[in-house]
Amino acid sequence: VQLVESGGGLVQAGDSLRLSCVASGSAFSSYVMAWFRQPPGEGREFVAAISRGGWTTRFADSIQGRFTISRDNDKNSVYLQMNSLKPEDTAVYFCAQGRGGGALSVDTGEYTYWGQGTQVTVPS
Repeated sequence: VQLVESGGGLVQAGDSLRLSCVASGSAFSSYVMAWFRQPPGEGREFVAAISRGGWTTRFADSIQGRFTISRDNDKNSVYLQMNSLKPEDTAVYFCAQGRGGGALSVDTGEYTYWGQGTQVTVPS
C-alpha cells in the first residue's frame, strides 16, 4: 500500500487548505484512515480519523471545529479540510491507514501505512 498526500503549502493565518491522500491497492474501504501531523522539532500527533464507511469521525481537541475529515472510497481517497489556520498548525501532515480494526485510534502504533507527508506552513 502506498499513500500519497498533496495540497500542503504556505498560507496566511485565517486561510484554508484542503489536503488529499490517495491510496494504492485494494480494500481501501476496509480500513480506518487518519491524519497526523509533526510540528517542527516535535513528535507526531493525532489530528483526525474517519471510520471505514465515513460515518464516524474523531478529532484532536486542538482542531475541533476548524478541520473536517472525509473520504471517498470510490477514489481511494481521504481528505482533510483545514479552515481558520493558525501558526500553531504549522507541521508536516501525514495520512495513515489503520491496521484493520474499527477503532478511531489516536495512537500512531495502530496505523500500518504512512504517506511521505506534506508541509503546511502558517507564518505568525
